[in-house]
Amino acid sequence: MRTGNFTDEQLTDLELLFRVYFIGLTQEIRNYASQFQFEYPFEMQVNAGCELYSRESPKDFVQVAYEGSDFMSFQNTSWVPSPEGGSPAQKVCDLLNQYEGIKETVQSLVRKTCPQFLLGLLDAGKMYLQRKVKPEAWLSGHSTLKSGRLLLVCHVSGFYPKPVWVMWMRDEQEQLGTKHEDPFPHADGTWYLRANLDVAAEDAAGLSCRVRHSSLGDQDIILYWGRRLSASLISLAVIVPLILLIVLMLLFKKRCSYWNIL
Repeated sequence: MRTGNFTDEQLTDLELLFRVYFIGLTQEIRNYASQFQFEYPFEMQVNAGCELYSRESPKDFVQVAYEGSDFMSFQNTSWVPSPEGGSPAQKVCDLLNQYEGIKETVQSLVRKTCPQFLLGLLDAGKMYLQRKVKPEAWLSGHSTLKSGRLLLVCHVSGFYPKPVWVMWMRDEQEQLGTKHEDPFPHADGTWYLRANLDVAAEDAAGLSCRVRHSSLGDQDIILYWGRRLSASLISLAVIVPLILLIVLMLLFKKRCSYWNIL
């Protein structure tokens, strides 16, 4: 399994690295707390990461705060104290700058690992956003408070991306009375939409709901209200009797030939 451009093994290694450095940093702070003039209890905050731009090189940052004030930062290849940090910040930077391995690790994390991870997330997000999921559609209807009228509902569910065209039709004519409810998001990121049409009960026959979506290409979904047969069923109803008629004719012809021989 992968997250962006990283395998589970690589992510586990990174997590272990962060854990080791966090434990080590905490221990060093405890050992040098009095020398750094830190007064317990105190709070230190670290803000580290990178920024990607379309036409610029990635920018990285590592900033450390002490009790809510700037304390020091990592710039180029070394730790630099902030003016607000005063003497304690200078002492901490002098100590950390002695550890070449730590500085190399910090550089690698914010200048290589971070951009690589971020690009992987962008690629994965792009693939997710560009996916296409076909909708499912079905019809329902019920009587309204007005006598002799029906509310026809065309349900369209599970489609992605969000743009979709749903319309009640009579033959090729759009029914302008179609009312669309706001699309509703599913937990999986797909969408659900209802298109309603209020009609007289006697006018419902012959109506259909047409659904167009980018995932369907030019194969629109068409659902007919009532018992109207689709073109394929009509063709089947014509072809099957025709085949049976041909078979009967062949059998009759064969039987006639048999009697002629006798």
